[in-house]
Amino acid sequence: MLANFLIPIHPEGWRFIGIFAAVTLALAWTVLFWPLFIATLWCVYFFRDPPRLTPARPGLFIAPADGLVQTVEPAVPPAELGLGDRPMMRISTFLSVFDVHINRIPIDATVDVVAYHPGKFLSAANDKAADVNERQAVSLTLPDGRQAVVVQIAGLVARRIVCHLKPAQVVRAGERYGLIRFGSRTDLYLPDGVAPLVFPGQRMIGGETVMADFSARDAGPRPALEL
Repeated sequence: MLANFLIPIHPEGWRFIGIFAAVTLALAWTVLFWPLFIATLWCVYFFRDPPRLTPARPGLFIAPADGLVQTVEPAVPPAELGLGDRPMMRISTFLSVFDVHINRIPIDATVDVVAYHPGKFLSAANDKAADVNERQAVSLTLPDGRQAVVVQIAGLVARRIVCHLKPAQVVRAGERYGLIRFGSRTDLYLPDGVAPLVFPGQRMIGGETVMADFSARDAGPRPALEL
């Protein structure tokens, strides 16, 4: 736990950390000091920005966020991207308030469309969240011309999506591109013919965990070996 407080803090977090710290100091002589002090430490913890080692082999789709895989299923990508109504394989990752909330590019690509969609703030774990919640969707054109999509979705307590991408921008797998405050969800839509290598309940490490591979052929789960 201590190591997490000694790593870099994302620039978006300093304003909030300052507010938490100022309120804590202002009420230092009251019974609220210790709860506020703990809340300030949590704020520092929330905005941590740990370095990650991204696998460099071409064709790998890397987790765009930390968190727990919620669903792996076909779904139509956000309408605002203009990709039609043909379903793509979607991997949804739920981020709790204790996960790192930095979002990372899943694969080497060129940014095609960046589209913001206002909406509600249901729990990110809700099945309807992808359709009705506030979101920031990005379509990526891969070197072979196929499309992938990554979507930042606001959650129950999230009130701000940060995305630094612009159309025609060339990006590399593992690069930071934004964050979501505070609880949230990140969806990755895979191109046709690319099978996911992760399953619901599996924990992701943004910028490191391989979620899919162009060269993969076996997408099924393997039973545990019996000793």
